[in-house]
Amino acid sequence: MVARGGRRFEGVQIDGDDVLWIEGRPAENGRCVIVRQRDGRFADVIPPPFSARSSVHEYGGGAMLAAQGIVVFSNGPDRRLYQASETEAPSALTPDLGDVRYADMALDRARERVICVVEDHTGSAVVNDLRHVPLGGGEPRTLVRGNDFYSTPRVSPDGRQLCWLTWNQPGMPWGGTELWVANIDADGQLMQPRHIAGGTDESIFQPEWSPDSTLYFVSDRTGWWNLYRADGQGMTPVAPMEAECGRPQWAFRLATYAFLDAARVAMTVCHDGAWRLTVVDVAAGRTDDIELPYTSLGPFMDAARDAVVLTGGGPRDPESVVQVDVRTGAHRRLRPISDIDIDESMLSIPRHITFAGHQGETAHAWYYRPRNDAVPAGALKKPPLLVHAHGGPTSATSTDLDPKVQFWTSRGFAYLDVDYGGSTGYGRAYRSRLDAQMGIVDVGDCVAGARHLAQIGEVDGARMLIDGGSAGGYIVLCAMVFHDLFAAGASYYGIADNEALLVDTHKFEARYSDSLIGPYPECRAAYYERSPVHYVDRVHGALLLLQGEDDVVVPSDQSSMMYDALRKAGIPCAYIAFPGEGHGFRQAANIARSLEVERYFFCRVLGIELPEAIEPVRVANLDGTG
Repeated sequence: MVARGGRRFEGVQIDGDDVLWIEGRPAENGRCVIVRQRDGRFADVIPPPFSARSSVHEYGGGAMLAAQGIVVFSNGPDRRLYQASETEAPSALTPDLGDVRYADMALDRARERVICVVEDHTGSAVVNDLRHVPLGGGEPRTLVRGNDFYSTPRVSPDGRQLCWLTWNQPGMPWGGTELWVANIDADGQLMQPRHIAGGTDESIFQPEWSPDSTLYFVSDRTGWWNLYRADGQGMTPVAPMEAECGRPQWAFRLATYAFLDAARVAMTVCHDGAWRLTVVDVAAGRTDDIELPYTSLGPFMDAARDAVVLTGGGPRDPESVVQVDVRTGAHRRLRPISDIDIDESMLSIPRHITFAGHQGETAHAWYYRPRNDAVPAGALKKPPLLVHAHGGPTSATSTDLDPKVQFWTSRGFAYLDVDYGGSTGYGRAYRSRLDAQMGIVDVGDCVAGARHLAQIGEVDGARMLIDGGSAGGYIVLCAMVFHDLFAAGASYYGIADNEALLVDTHKFEARYSDSLIGPYPECRAAYYERSPVHYVDRVHGALLLLQGEDDVVVPSDQSSMMYDALRKAGIPCAYIAFPGEGHGFRQAANIARSLEVERYFFCRVLGIELPEAIEPVRVANLDGTG
């Protein structure tokens, strides 16, 4: 059930009467398929083995452009740009240049070309820049270069201007970016580039041109990601509010707003971790919320006339591609991530909670009680608790109906999904709680959330568990090493040695730890002190490590070195490596197996008898072997 529910959506775009998106399919070994919805019918735009996937910044995104009847995509297997056709096989636009990657394409129809972000790995150092590629195919030519990173190139509708975002190491795009604009001359070259907004302490997100070629963008200059307009009056706030209208740019082509027309903007807004859709009347400065049953909206959307198409879900609805009529509020799901139907009697609905986190500061989480009406409430003891730490760490939880969460709650586990300090959706000040505090504030908030639920009598304080992936996996390892609360933890591709990761990770995150821990080597002591692998003798419970063998973000050496140290220290532990998987599992069999292994491991540690047979996992130092 969980693996079948694992389709992934990205890149939702409207082109005329068509709606297109990219659909990641675990059943096809994670292949990313462009899907077109036209007149109520669905069609795959690209055949196997093509896969619309970018690996710029490793996390990719922005792998498709659909505009004016043209579909251009980045093909994952060979990393070249292709143009799709309704009648023929896709045709290559770029030559085979080796490891040269493309993302975030924009159409410049007047000059019959696309402008895109390029990441070139063919030299001794990775180079990122903006290039243009003829629609007829040919060698990409550089337009803008010189900085470490670029994103969001967008051509104005009148064809006269190009905007883009840029930033340099050690910065990350949610910390500070610059918005630039240049004129485009008759030959397609850029003239008079000028800095519009942003800097090292102001995060600009999603610059876009309105239909009348006015520049809009999101900025957190007030402490909240809000929408602005650049015009003759300078920077004009469009809809000021103490809520978030932006997202951390982990991937390309994320969107929190889109133009219905030149006078109206459809925008998604996050307050206390829950999202809503609103329509902004630009001239009047008025916002009108659209009532929807969804509390998680985006991060992909587009709009045209009175229609908004976006990804969205809620506690009773899995993530879906959703179409909304903003005049009437009518909405319909075009495509859910899965076709599963969870029995209402087994459905756990989350509630948002706040509690005193690390050092007493307010922290946030979504709490799910166990739910299975087949078991009389009086027969239940206080349930065990599974705490989940999301990845990032600059990211957030989601309230979509998630089969993985319901997997646990329907089997008697309470579930706490923590938006620890450093998470998005609560303003810049909350994000900044993690500055120089990774491994301390994030871990402290997860521990405090678990203690809070035990203290108010919701869960069994003696049966606490924790899991998480990537930065969440690091939180798991730190929680098990530096705290004695949890009986067991499951780390998915977590960081064991901060110092080793510095020399064995990719360009985009190479200096991320400057803000999370401190500059290196000046803060080398902190890197050592916050690396769990050095303190395995302090672990009080059992640890499960799950890892993709092809991970280039957190290489498999991190999990294998942690496992070796745990095993030698006599700590109960298990290590499962998945061939062909990277940073985040995409294949159906591996998604299902990883959850099965986690359940087996936790129940084994807690002494819970499993009602069905699960293929066992050898647990070192618990099965009589080291």
